[in-house]
Amino acid sequence: MARARQERAEITRQAILDGAAVAFDDSGFEGTSLSDVVKHAGVTKGALYFHFPSKQALARTLMDEQFQVSEHLPAVENPGLQTVIDLTHQMAHGLRTNVRVRAGIRLVIEFGSFTSPDPTPYDAWIDTCRSCLTPAQQDGDIHAALDVDALSALLVGAFTGIQVTSHVRTRRQDLHTRVTDLWNFLLPTIVPASRIDRFHPTGTPQSCGSPTD
Repeated sequence: MARARQERAEITRQAILDGAAVAFDDSGFEGTSLSDVVKHAGVTKGALYFHFPSKQALARTLMDEQFQVSEHLPAVENPGLQTVIDLTHQMAHGLRTNVRVRAGIRLVIEFGSFTSPDPTPYDAWIDTCRSCLTPAQQDGDIHAALDVDALSALLVGAFTGIQVTSHVRTRRQDLHTRVTDLWNFLLPTIVPASRIDRFHPTGTPQSCGSPTD
């Protein structure tokens, strides 16, 4: 019975996070009330408070999920430049199809840029890029003279701006195309000409985010 209670509690917790994601995605942090979360989650306010003491705790949990963007990297054999390309398309796919990803990213931008500036999410994404681009440069896939730290920061900033612009202009319907444009323009600058054909700016077939999704 204890296990059944734990399972029911986890189902409730996930429902609360899903409801909070819908509310935050629609209205942002300031525009969302706990009553909105309860309505979207289909739970009681008591159940909400049992799992999350405040709206801030809900927002932090959704934002923390964005740190998991690189959780599968240890399973990737020889991560490199294509890994980063695929990650940008996977993130684009998540933004188009997963409300928790959209809410988490919206909250990261709101908190990180305006409400309470916090570079932690951006630093985590930059570290993920660096962990792939450093071995790529060592293998000769990126020009040796390039600063990988600066390139990683550029990629995170560029993707952030691209997804916001895509959201405003097309509700992210063109996001994969815009990410592909980023790589089509960038790859000839950072990759030796003799190696550029090795990389797929649209993402590899095994990448979950493809322009046809």
